[in-house]
Amino acid sequence: MKNLINDEAGFVVSAELILIATIVVLGLVVGLAEVRQAVSEELEDVAAAIGSLNQGYCLNGLHSTNKAHTNGSHFQDHADFCDNENDIVGTDAVRESSNGY
Repeated sequence: MKNLINDEAGFVVSAELILIATIVVLGLVVGLAEVRQAVSEELEDVAAAIGSLNQGYCLNGLHSTNKAHTNGSHFQDHADFCDNENDIVGTDAVRESSNGY
């Protein structure tokens, strides 16, 4: 029993594992935050590319001599409210106050 109480070999291993696990978790948090920002920026680029597509069209009318005709048509695409590039902007971390606000 005395040997079991004085044995500290497991303590060193568990302390090292806790330290390694803490470093890994902190690294994952930072890495996942960067992945989130990169995915948001890429999705914003895709949205800007889709928004920059010109949806306007123009069809000329067709006609033949004294038989049939069809009128032309057109539609012009106007800029939407959110068609600007780089709409997503990252913000800095905000420190929480002691009163909870």
